[in-house]
Amino acid sequence: MRYLALACDYDGTLALRGRVDEPTLAALERVRATGRRLIMVTGRELDDLAGTFDHFELFDRIVAENGGLLYNPAEKTEKVIAPPPPPEFVDLLRSRGVAPLSVGRTIVATWRPHEHTVLSAIHDLGLELQVIFNKDAVMVLPSGINKATGLGAVLPELGLSPHNVVGVGDAENDHAFLELCECSAAVANALPALRDKADIPTAGDHGAGVIELIDELVENDLAGREERLQRHHILLGTRVEEPDAEVTFPPYGGGLLVAGTSGSGKSSLITGLLERLGERGYQFCVIDPEGDYEGLEGALVLGDRQQAPSVDQVLNALASPAENLVVDLVALPLADRPPFFQALLPRLLELRARTGRPHWLVVDEAHHLLPAAWEPGQATLPGELHSVLYSTVHPAMIAPHALGGVTIAIATGAAPAETLRQFAQTIGVKPPRVANDDLPPGEAIVWRRDGREVPIRVRVAPAQTVRRRHTRKYATGDLPPDRSFYFRGPDGKLNLRAQNLFLFLQLADGVDDATWEYHRRRGDYSDWFREQIKDDELAAAAAAVEEDRALSPAESRAHIRAAVEGRYTLPAAAPAHA
Repeated sequence: MRYLALACDYDGTLALRGRVDEPTLAALERVRATGRRLIMVTGRELDDLAGTFDHFELFDRIVAENGGLLYNPAEKTEKVIAPPPPPEFVDLLRSRGVAPLSVGRTIVATWRPHEHTVLSAIHDLGLELQVIFNKDAVMVLPSGINKATGLGAVLPELGLSPHNVVGVGDAENDHAFLELCECSAAVANALPALRDKADIPTAGDHGAGVIELIDELVENDLAGREERLQRHHILLGTRVEEPDAEVTFPPYGGGLLVAGTSGSGKSSLITGLLERLGERGYQFCVIDPEGDYEGLEGALVLGDRQQAPSVDQVLNALASPAENLVVDLVALPLADRPPFFQALLPRLLELRARTGRPHWLVVDEAHHLLPAAWEPGQATLPGELHSVLYSTVHPAMIAPHALGGVTIAIATGAAPAETLRQFAQTIGVKPPRVANDDLPPGEAIVWRRDGREVPIRVRVAPAQTVRRRHTRKYATGDLPPDRSFYFRGPDGKLNLRAQNLFLFLQLADGVDDATWEYHRRRGDYSDWFREQIKDDELAAAAAAVEEDRALSPAESRAHIRAAVEGRYTLPAAAPAHA
């Protein structure tokens, strides 16, 4: 399910003249029966609410006093998240004849036309208070406190993100919390300004409108409302032929495939997507078999080159809706990585079923983790593998069960038509017609499988942060044996392993000229920089040195060293473990 919680205003929404009718109560029961959470978000004080509504047990949380007070009905506990009203302010209002006047834990409330007296008292006392209207009600709260801050405080307690909440309201003070929710609804009696902004304006008023919303929520999880939610869509880039035309994808539902030759910009494209998902508050989890995302900003990295994380550590880290995660599997032997992922996957799906998170799962080197022979177990049915991004060089080597959920395929680098043909053949559909011309860095072919449009050429929106791969990972860290460089020489007499750039330069200075020239003439240095260090600019610099046959061995060594040192910070002496 996408929507795991319904957040409702009380007066004017659930309630008519302060009371909730039986059909509306029955609808709330139907929501709870689906496993969804119910949250009331009201401007009322808790004691006042209890006097008119005796079904607190229907709700997992009650946000009262317009966001200032949180109540847990199951535990009967209160949490005040704002300071109490200043006594001198309350006294001044009473002395100036403001009545009725209600004073709660954090809120002071009255009715029009006393708003002018309230504002005057705030000014005269020099207080930092805000006035919020709820139709004719006038509420005074500490600055920065509203229904959105209250809802935002209870959602983490329930393990939920605002992106998995639909909200419904009717008045001015509902704007903030409805904007926080992924999908918003306004009942028919709502103020016009609120209905104009709502994703779903209901036909029914008060409880009848809530019932209408609940019926659609229970029936199809509001699946038909995606067109109204395009403000949430994530930017991929712009059309090459129409630079002003943005290309986006929805943050929920179908899967993505990013496929292309090594060094074609897949990682940069994915980094940009993750940045934009993170900026919008969508939680992501990257399964990183080769340590390519260890420097991703805004994400916690679990695992390193010495120790892999456990499945329980991954689940514990994802317990917070605000935590994005990179799961680094470099410490695991190659053969152990697919079993680890296949043990983790059902646990992630269980978490999604309960909380809707992580919103996106990124599977890097997917052909290793989900090989063609993979068959999903009973707990990992293909239909559950939504909102997954697979990255690979070889689409044909990924399990068809996984790729069957891909709705958008993105090809980068050389021979994009062949890349898309492999994907189409794997899932048993007709491949699209695409020119097979190599794509320059920063461009991609995007094919939507819904048939609405032919594949389009896209200029990818660049990542805003610099990937931190040019650090100790490649400079002094330990790449695994299969990604290390080996000086073997023309006769294969040597087997000198360089597991990082520092050791590469050390060994380069020590090997004989014949060995150095053997690898230079074969283009081995640029290949390693491109394929394993994943640095296209360094690879290009090395390729220029390899192609310049006029250089002496000493000169070519010096040029390669200068290229490496110009891009990486290397230690003055050997690392302690070398």
